[in-house]
Amino acid sequence: MFAAPLIDEASRLVAALRARGAKIVTAESLTGGLIAAVLTEVAGSSEVFECGFVTYSNAAKEHELGVSGALLARHGAVSAEVAQAMAVGALARIKADVAVSSTGIAGPGGGSTAKPVGLVYLGAAVRGHAAIHVECRFGDIGRVCIRQASTAAALALLWQALASDGPVQGGGGLGLP
Repeated sequence: MFAAPLIDEASRLVAALRARGAKIVTAESLTGGLIAAVLTEVAGSSEVFECGFVTYSNAAKEHELGVSGALLARHGAVSAEVAQAMAVGALARIKADVAVSSTGIAGPGGGSTAKPVGLVYLGAAVRGHAAIHVECRFGDIGRVCIRQASTAAALALLWQALASDGPVQGGGGLGLP
């Protein structure tokens, strides 16, 4: 289902989380559960994977993750602010140590000049630390490719978030834009 390099990266992340005794939660929109799927593709991931939210609609983001309706109205669902709020909201609802989120425009429609197809925001939060985000502009490379690239970028962002919480080994091997 996933390319070998992505499975390898997920395996390294699961091992790093296991070594820390840490649990992870995902809060996905654009990726529709792909981040959770690649993490749970790893044998033994049940030791670290706590829960996954797929909150595709704004109403689900508000109800399931506690993302403010005002924040959604002010910045739109596809924004750094909402990506961070999704990750923070997931941590607030689930007993986990780290969260990752995704929101964006996979196409083929739905893009605009300000927010084109291929624009993706990913968020990550580690309990006790400020949430972080990354903006990715993959371009109109096709829906499947945008979602796959976003999943890989989310794993890379998790390494960055974990590094802010102490030393980790691995990460950065996916050659992301």
